[in-house]
Amino acid sequence: MRPSASSPTFSAADGAWTGAPAGGRPIRALADAETLLVAALLVYVGGLALWPMLRLFAEVLLVEGRDASSLLAEVWSGRATLRALRNTIEAGLGATLVSLAIGTGTALLVGLTDVRAKPAIVFLLLLPLLIPPQITALAWLELMGPGSPILGPLGLAPPPGTANPLYSASGVILVMGVEHATIVFLAVRAGLRALPRDLVEAARLAGASPLRVTATVLVPLLRPAILAGAALAFVSSIGNFGVPALLGIPGRYPVLTTLIYQRLNGFGPSVLGEVAALALILAALAAIGLAARAAAAARGRTTGERTGAPVEPFRLGRARPAAEAALWALLLAVSVLPLLALLATSLVPALGVPIGPGTATLDNFRFALFQQDAVRRAFANSFVLAATAAAASAAVSVPLAYLTVFRRNRVARILDLVADGPYAIPGIVLSIAAILVFLRPLPLLGVSLYGTAWIILAAYLARFLALALRPTLAGVEQIDRGVEEAARMAGAGLFRRLFTIVLPLAAPSAAAGALLVFMTAFNELTVSALLWSTGNETLGVMVFALHYEGNSPAAAAVATVSIAVTLALALAAGALGRRLPEGVVPWRA
Repeated sequence: MRPSASSPTFSAADGAWTGAPAGGRPIRALADAETLLVAALLVYVGGLALWPMLRLFAEVLLVEGRDASSLLAEVWSGRATLRALRNTIEAGLGATLVSLAIGTGTALLVGLTDVRAKPAIVFLLLLPLLIPPQITALAWLELMGPGSPILGPLGLAPPPGTANPLYSASGVILVMGVEHATIVFLAVRAGLRALPRDLVEAARLAGASPLRVTATVLVPLLRPAILAGAALAFVSSIGNFGVPALLGIPGRYPVLTTLIYQRLNGFGPSVLGEVAALALILAALAAIGLAARAAAAARGRTTGERTGAPVEPFRLGRARPAAEAALWALLLAVSVLPLLALLATSLVPALGVPIGPGTATLDNFRFALFQQDAVRRAFANSFVLAATAAAASAAVSVPLAYLTVFRRNRVARILDLVADGPYAIPGIVLSIAAILVFLRPLPLLGVSLYGTAWIILAAYLARFLALALRPTLAGVEQIDRGVEEAARMAGAGLFRRLFTIVLPLAAPSAAAGALLVFMTAFNELTVSALLWSTGNETLGVMVFALHYEGNSPAAAAVATVSIAVTLALALAAGALGRRLPEGVVPWRA
C-alpha cells in the first residue's frame, strides 16, 4: 500500500521521517523546533566556551601597537618564563610518576584480587578527587610541618623553627602526585572492566600463576589505559594552581600557573597580552597531553569477549592480610592523616599548640564563620554560584544529550566536543579568557561583567558543563528510543517529547551531574583566583587568603566545613548512584 500524502515515511538515505506524523504536525514544524533548540544551545555553548578561547588567541595575535611574533618572542624567551616552564614540566612529569605508582598499583590490587572492604577502599582512593587542591595542600602542610598535631606527639615532626619540607619542588610533586593518583586509578579500573575475559581465562587454564598472568597478559592489555591515565594526570598537574600556590610560592618554585597569577595580580589588566601569551604555553602543553590520551585510547581496542565486570579476582590466600595491611597503610597516609591533621589544626588556638582536652577549642570556627564578614560572604557566594552553575549545566545537558544521542544532530555533536574544551584546559587559562571577553562592556547590553560575581558564574558555566554532560549522556543512552519514537509518530512535538519523555527518564543522571558540578564549583580556586573581587569572594579564595595572612587555624576551620559539605554531597550522590548507569558516580565500587 502506498502511503498517503499526510503519512510520514522513513527515508533510509536521509535517516529521517518525512511527511506528517499521525497527529497532523508537519515535519517542517519539527525541524523548525529542532533548529530553534540547536540555535539556543549554539549561543549558550559557543558564547561561554568557544568565544573566550578564540578571544584568548586573538589577544596575542591582534595586540594593539605590537607585532604578535615580537610579543611571543619576548614573553616566551624571558628568564622567568623559561624557569616557570621548566618547573612546570618537571613537576608535571614527577607528579605523573607518583600518580602512576599509586593509581596503577591500587587499581590492580583492588580490581584483580580478593581484598575485602572494596567499597570503603575505593571511596578513600577517590577522596582526593572530592577535595580541592588548595585544601589538599593545606592539609598536607599541617601534617608535615614542625607544629604537626599528628607527627609532633610521635616525635616525627621537623624541629621547631625549621621550614616545612613541603615548601619545595619535591613537596609540590608529592602532593600533586597523590592528588592526581585518583585519575590513574579510574582509568586503569575502567581498563580492567573492559578486558577480554577469554584471553585471561586462557592464560589461567594454561597454568600461569596470577603474577605471571598480570605481568604477561593484563599489563600489556592495560597499557593504553595506563598511558591515558598518565596523560590526564600530566594535564591536571600542569594546570594545578592550588598546590603550587600554597607550596611553590613560599618555596620559591614558580610554575606557569603561579607566574600568571602573580603577573596579573600585581599589574592588573595592563599585562593581559603577556599573560595571554603565557596561557598559550599551558594550552599547548595541555593539548599535547590530551593528544597523547587520544592516541592511547585509539591503541586500546583489543579483541576478545568483553564484559562489564572485572575478571574473576585472584585469590591471595595467606598473602591477603599482608596485602590488605599495606593497602590500608597507604590509604591512611595519603587520604586520612592529612585530613585528621587539618581537623586537629582547626581545633587548636594557635599553631604549635598540642591538641588535647585542655587546648581543643571551637574558637576558630566561631571566628571564621561568625565574626568574619568575608568568610560568610564567601560561603553564600560559593553556594549561590555553585548551585546556579549546577542547575544551569544540568538543564543544558539534557537537550544537548537528546540531540546528540536521539537526533544525531551534527551541530550538537560538535557542541559536545566544544563543551569539553574549557574543562580540559587549565582553569587559570579559562580565567584569562573570561577576563578578555568580559572586561569590556558586552555588545547590546553595554555592561562589563569584570569585577562582579557574574564573570565567575560565566566561567563556571563554561568550565563545568562537561561534568554535567557526561553523566547525562550516559543516562540518555539507556533510554528506550521506541518510547520517544512512538510519541513522535503520535504527533508530539519536539519540546513536548523532550519535557514529558526524555527529561523524566534522564533526570536522575542529570541530577548526578549537577551534584558533581556543585561539589567541584563549591570549593574551587583555580578559576576564581583571578576573577574574584571585594564582596565576591569564594570559599577557595578565603582559604587561600587566610593561610597567607598567617591564620592557618582559621583557614583549616573553613576548609573543614567545606569538606564536610562536600562529603555529605558525595554520600548523596552515592545513594542516587544506585539508580544510575555504571560509571556515572565514580566512587561506586
